[in-house]
Amino acid sequence: MANAAEDTTLAPPQNAPPQNAPPENVPPKRWGDEEDDPVEEPSASSSNSEEKVASELKVEALTINDDESKINKFLDEPQDSNITAVTDTPYESASSFEDLNLSPDLLKGLYVEMKFQKPSKIQGISLPMILNPPHKDLIAQAHNGSGKTTCFVLGMLSRIDPKLKMPQALCVCPTRELAIQNVEVLRKMGKYTGITSECAVPMDSKHYVPISKQPPISAQVVVGTPGTIKKWMSSRKLGVTKIKILVFDEADHMLAEDGFKDDSLRIKKDIEKHSSHCQVLLFSATFNENVKNFVSRIVKDYNQLFVKKEELSLEAVKQYKVRCPDEHTKTLVIKDRILELGEHVGQTIIFVRTRNSASILHKALVDLGYAVTTIQGAVSAEDRDKIVQEFKNNLTKVLISTDLLARGFDQQQINLVINYDLPVKYETSEPDYEVYLHRIGRAGRFGRKGAVFNLLCSDRDEMLMSKIEHYFGSKVAEVKSWDSDEDFNNALEVAGLL
Repeated sequence: MANAAEDTTLAPPQNAPPQNAPPENVPPKRWGDEEDDPVEEPSASSSNSEEKVASELKVEALTINDDESKINKFLDEPQDSNITAVTDTPYESASSFEDLNLSPDLLKGLYVEMKFQKPSKIQGISLPMILNPPHKDLIAQAHNGSGKTTCFVLGMLSRIDPKLKMPQALCVCPTRELAIQNVEVLRKMGKYTGITSECAVPMDSKHYVPISKQPPISAQVVVGTPGTIKKWMSSRKLGVTKIKILVFDEADHMLAEDGFKDDSLRIKKDIEKHSSHCQVLLFSATFNENVKNFVSRIVKDYNQLFVKKEELSLEAVKQYKVRCPDEHTKTLVIKDRILELGEHVGQTIIFVRTRNSASILHKALVDLGYAVTTIQGAVSAEDRDKIVQEFKNNLTKVLISTDLLARGFDQQQINLVINYDLPVKYETSEPDYEVYLHRIGRAGRFGRKGAVFNLLCSDRDEMLMSKIEHYFGSKVAEVKSWDSDEDFNNALEVAGLL
C-alpha cells in the first residue's frame, strides 16, 4: 500500500482539546455518540470528477502507511477462525484468489496494491458464495480483523460492468469514518479496473453545494452513511435502477432497533422496487439473537456464516482488568503504567463512554504532559477527518474516542486498547457485549498481538466486567497492583508486546 502524504497543514494541534463538548445532559447518542447526518448538515457535492471528491475528503491521505520502517513487528499468522457455513452450499472454499476467476485487473490490485498473498478463512469461504451465480444473499459473521471488508469490497468490484456509467453497487455504513475507510480500500483494490466510486457522507460548510445544484451520481460504486444516501435517493440524484449488490457494513447495528433500522429498510425497499435481483450482503463481527431473527425475515434465499459467541473473543489479544481506587488513579495508570511502559509497542486507543469523559480525560492527560488527540461526535466533520488522518499516518500515538470508532476502524499499528469506561447499553445496567467485542477488536488486527486493559473503580464496574466474562465464557486476567511497574511489564510480556 502506498505511503500517505503527510500534509502538516491538515493536522490539528496535538494538545487541542475537543471542540464543543456538550454537557452530560445532552440527549443520548444513536451511534458513536452522534446522530448520523442531521438535517441541517450539508451533503457532499457529487461532482463528475472523482478526483474532486477525493481531494475534499482526503481519502488518499487516510491510507494506512506501509513504510517498511513502520511494519508491525508483532505480527503472527492469523489463527483460523471457527467460521462455518450454517446452510449447505455447493461452493468450494477458495485457497487462492485465482480460484475465484477474478479479472486480471482485480488480481493485480490484490497483489500489488493490497499486498495480499492468499484469502483469509472468511474470504475463502464467503467469496465463492458472493461471486458465483445465483448470487444469493449472505449473512456473514467473523472475528474482528479477519478480512470482512475485502469480502464485500471484492464482491462489489466484481459485479460492476465497467461500460455502464451508473451506480451498480451500494454500501451503507454507520459512520463517516467507516465509509471513508471503505472507499479508501475500494479505490486501492480497484486501482487498475477503472471503476469509479463516490463517498456519500455529509460535508462541512465550506464544501457545501445545494443538492439541487449537484449533478446526478454517475459513479459505479457508492459508499456512505444512511442519511446522506437517503437524501441523494429522495432527490433523485442517486439512481438505483441498476444496483446489483447492496452491502450493510456493521449490519447488526444497521438493522438494530437502536441503530439505523428504519433508514436501512427504506433504502433496501426503494432499491427492490427497481432491482428485484439485487444481492444483499450483511457483514459484522457480532449478531445478537434478536438481530439474527429479524435479518432472517428480511432477506430471502440466503447463505449464512456464523461464529459461536464463546469463540468470538480474540485469541491474539490478551485482556486484563485493573482495579483502581478512584477515577484519578485511572488517569495515572494510563500515563505512568500503560503508556510509559508500552511507549514502543505501537499506537493506543482509549475508549470512553461519553463526550464529557473524553474532554475530562483529554485535559487530564495533557496537563500531565502527554500528547493525545480526541475524537467524538461534537467535533466537526472536517476536524474528525484531520484527527483520523493524523492517527493513521502515525503522527500521533494516543487517541481518545467515544464509540464512534469502536466498529470497523482499521489501523494496523494499534496494539493497546484501554477501556477507561466499560460499554453499557442505553438506559440499562447491562454491558453492551457487542460494543465490548468491537472495541477490543481495534487491537490484534488480522492476527496481530495486542493487549486490552479494562479499568475498574466501582462495584458497578466489577459487575459489568463479571457479566462480560460470563457472556463470553472467558475469565479476564487481573493485573494485581495498579501501581506496580513489574505487574504491567509482565502483562505486556504475556501479551507478546515486550
